Amino acid sequence: MFQMFKDWFWLERFWLPPTIKWSDLEDHDGLVFVKPSHLYMTIPCAFGLIIIRHFFEKFIASPLAKTIGIKEEIRKKIIPNTVLENFFKHSTRKPSQTDIYGLAKKCNLTERQVERWFRSRRNQDRPCRMKKFQEACWRFTFYLMITIAGIAFLYDKPWVYDLWEVWNGYPRQPLLPSQYWYYILEMSFYWSLLFSLGSDIKRKDFLAHVIHHLAAVSLMSFSWCANYIRSGTLVMILHDVADIWLESAKMFSYAGWKQTCNTLFFIFSVIFFISRLLIFPFWILYCTLILPLQYLEPFFSCIFLNLQLMVLQVLNLYWGYFILKMLKRCIFTKNIQDVRSDDEDEYEEEEVEEEEEEKEEATKGKETDGLKNGLGANRHLIPNGQHGC
Repeated sequence: MFQMFKDWFWLERFWLPPTIKWSDLEDHDGLVFVKPSHLYMTIPCAFGLIIIRHFFEKFIASPLAKTIGIKEEIRKKIIPNTVLENFFKHSTRKPSQTDIYGLAKKCNLTERQVERWFRSRRNQDRPCRMKKFQEACWRFTFYLMITIAGIAFLYDKPWVYDLWEVWNGYPRQPLLPSQYWYYILEMSFYWSLLFSLGSDIKRKDFLAHVIHHLAAVSLMSFSWCANYIRSGTLVMILHDVADIWLESAKMFSYAGWKQTCNTLFFIFSVIFFISRLLIFPFWILYCTLILPLQYLEPFFSCIFLNLQLMVLQVLNLYWGYFILKMLKRCIFTKNIQDVRSDDEDEYEEEEVEEEEEEKEEATKGKETDGLKNGLGANRHLIPNGQHGC
């Protein structure tokens, strides 16, 4: 059964132009061609990147964060309460006033204490700035290095300057060592992001991230197997170049360097809209949709490639919407906040409220102590049967 499925899956009519056979892509005369088995290397490389990331965040990102003013947050421990914890996990994180009243009666607490417990419990799940900085620093470092490597790999390649060269000789285009490592590293990185989604900070666009990473891996795998290497390298470099600026803007945002963050974010926005909403649809999609018709008859893998690129473009439009929202916020409030962060504003407001409550109670405590001391020293000044207001 498995062999039948394998034979059907790798039929030439699905992957290659008419009249081309897999035997035409066998290595010969020192020329190496892509093989699906090459992609097995991406899985161990992905786990290798996860290990490297762990040590990078511990020994490079954390000290860097402390250097620019990000401190480890010490969360106030909450008193364990089984009833409230069960309600928090299985009912709602934000109980109504009626729920608070019922829980207070059940736990023999005041309503104020129940409110404070839920606020503190929600803050326990708030991602700390140190972790967010570490993630952004890792992604910034990888995108920077892979972009530099991509430029080094591609600057002298003819298909970068002449899109007709993307299809010249297709699919009998030999694989270059630089293309091999560029693809392997890029795919391994996206595999590593997929593997670490469970431990990374979850944002409002979590599902979009999952789709994006899966689409990226799928697109790169498919383009590799069908030997769309030349167009694939152009797609990768075009998407990586903007991400450098986004991750650097996040790093400075978490550090509180607002002016630097704003400047970097504007640079990112300009590069994003030029690269992904102008160059990508009018350069890359033109190259993959229109130019092949001059060389080849339409065939399945070419159509499927363009469907995947269109999904990628839809995701670009989706993130473009978020970028416009952040730009609007920056223009009208002079502050850029990552609108994808899950309830981050709410967390910060609750944290401020909690701090103000603690200060208020501390002040009341001092006033009460002072009043008691005063009464203790001057009890004879208060006539019998009268009470201070």
